[in-house]
Amino acid sequence: MDFNMKKLAADAGTFLSRAVQFTEEKLGQAEKTELDAHLENLLSKAECTKIWTEKIMKQTEVLLQPNPNARIEEFVYEKLDRKAPSRINNPELLGQYMIDAGTEFGPGTAYGNALIKCGETQKRIGTADRELIQTSALNFLTPLRNFIEGDYKTIAKERKLLQNKRLDLDAAKTRLKKAKAAETRSSQLNSARLEGDNIMIWAEEVTKSEQELRITQSEFDRQAEITRLLLEGISSTHAHHLRCLNDFVEAQMTYYAQCYQYMLDLQKQLGSFPSSYLSNNNQTSGTPVPSSLANAVGSPAVASTSGIVITSPSNLNDLKESSGSRKARVLYDYDAANSTELSLLADEVITVFSVVGMDSDWLMGERGNQKGKVPITYLELLN
Repeated sequence: MDFNMKKLAADAGTFLSRAVQFTEEKLGQAEKTELDAHLENLLSKAECTKIWTEKIMKQTEVLLQPNPNARIEEFVYEKLDRKAPSRINNPELLGQYMIDAGTEFGPGTAYGNALIKCGETQKRIGTADRELIQTSALNFLTPLRNFIEGDYKTIAKERKLLQNKRLDLDAAKTRLKKAKAAETRSSQLNSARLEGDNIMIWAEEVTKSEQELRITQSEFDRQAEITRLLLEGISSTHAHHLRCLNDFVEAQMTYYAQCYQYMLDLQKQLGSFPSSYLSNNNQTSGTPVPSSLANAVGSPAVASTSGIVITSPSNLNDLKESSGSRKARVLYDYDAANSTELSLLADEVITVFSVVGMDSDWLMGERGNQKGKVPITYLELLN
């Protein structure tokens, strides 16, 4: 108990000495030991790294999860060391609504079929979005958070300790300076006995202050070296964060590539629904032309767009001029506009032939006992 009281009293004395030194420095009444330029630059670099890492980390979290309530919930579960419950994301929710609506309107209708296909694509985008969040959190956000909550906290702790050692050093310098000044004044007094005793007292005080200064200087130098070694690791931190940034960019690249491919596939499946709606609603005999094929149909040769093989017009014209029939694969779904047309489903194979007097953009299609006009731009002739 006596030991603890002595230690507590010593700590209180040290704290008071640092407070006095700090106050006198602020008032310009005491000298301050400046750190060397290299160490100051390292400290500035570490502080700058900490500030920008926090900003990048927080904004990345906003990018990946725009909902602030969801971010707070994830933060609470993280602090409780529990896994946050799985939550449906916005693309998945939109996809489910589209699928439900398409089912309600009827998969056999153009609009219902399109809604279902769009809904399935939105769900795939939602899954890709979930994978992006997981990959980014693991490979990018976690290393940044580890730096803020780990490495930088250690640096801040050692930096604070260095500040305390500097205050101890400067306080020792101040005491030595005062002791030497008092010794000088005492030595200038004349030969009275009492004054001689004062000289001895101040000489002992100077010796004690010099010893204390050597100790505090040694502790300060040692702490400055420890802090310097930690701060020099910031360069390694930057190199590590660069690798993490590359991982984040790669995750984003994969995500956007997946989304692009999903939408490309969806566009191929939908074909040119707006054009077909127009022809269906107006009950015209004009041929709907898929937008993805608009430029390719004019080519005299077989064109390929995103893996789709398009039948050249010359082959179709040959068929129209001949009296025979051919097998053809349907490229896109098509809803008949009236009873003279034949509804089509993508990838099915039907028999097509030409009828004298029929519009040049149409052929007669046959599937079992069903027969009707079909648009040639929706077909690929088979050999």
